[in-house]
Amino acid sequence: MEKFDDDIKACVEVLKKGGLILYPTDTIWGIGCDATNPDAVKRVYDLKRRADNKALIVLLDSVDRLDHYVVDVPEMAYSLLDVAVKPLTIIYEGAFNIAHNLMGEADSVGIRVPREEFSQRLCASFGRPIVSTSANVSGEPTAHNFAEITPDIKSGVDYVVRYRQDDESEHEASNIIMLRSDGTFKILR
Repeated sequence: MEKFDDDIKACVEVLKKGGLILYPTDTIWGIGCDATNPDAVKRVYDLKRRADNKALIVLLDSVDRLDHYVVDVPEMAYSLLDVAVKPLTIIYEGAFNIAHNLMGEADSVGIRVPREEFSQRLCASFGRPIVSTSANVSGEPTAHNFAEITPDIKSGVDYVVRYRQDDESEHEASNIIMLRSDGTFKILR
């Protein structure tokens, strides 16, 4: 547990300074940064060699904090999150209090509330949303565990979490649903 706690502390320090982390989430390993810091978000786009018009997903520690980052959270969101068996990312319209270069069309943002202990504790300890995008260069295969992450991604961040590096099981990305303000939704993945 010492490695776990040390990783959480180190990640929070790096995130506060605008740095990038490589960390395990409730799905696949992610590249993360402070989702409220546009300079840090730009570094993520640069590392992934990804067009900045493709929005990134963020993690929050609690559904109770959704209204701090989404203007009008549809009631349907809470129902979907309650019944979700797999990790679920919901794309909401009307995001605010996050970096402008993180948002998609109509000021949308994809938010996931992880149930896995490490990313849950990391989000709670940091106290702000954290970017969570796959740990790969855009267009290259997704790394399903730490061993599959390429050296350029590992060396391109400011801190690499030690916890769960030896877990070789194949993890999958989350389901993604676009949820409109009127409660209608579309399953994207």
